[in-house]
Amino acid sequence: MTLGGAPRRLCLTLGALARIEAALGLDDWSGLPARFERLSGAELSTVLAALLEGGGEDPALAVAAGVSEAVAAVAAALAACA
Repeated sequence: MTLGGAPRRLCLTLGALARIEAALGLDDWSGLPARFERLSGAELSTVLAALLEGGGEDPALAVAAGVSEAVAAVAAALAACA
């Protein structure tokens, strides 16, 4: 995935999943798909940061991403896990 003009690795690790669940107020991962339908901008940034960190990237890169770029990156990372 490209973020900020450079290739970045995003990965849904167990740690990233735990951070995403906590940030979104979920008890378990089963509610994740429905919750993703109504993410705020701050939540999208948090999810992207967790996926970046899971891929060994700097999670601070998430705050500089554009909305469409962030949505595409998160969607691609989650699709790669399916």
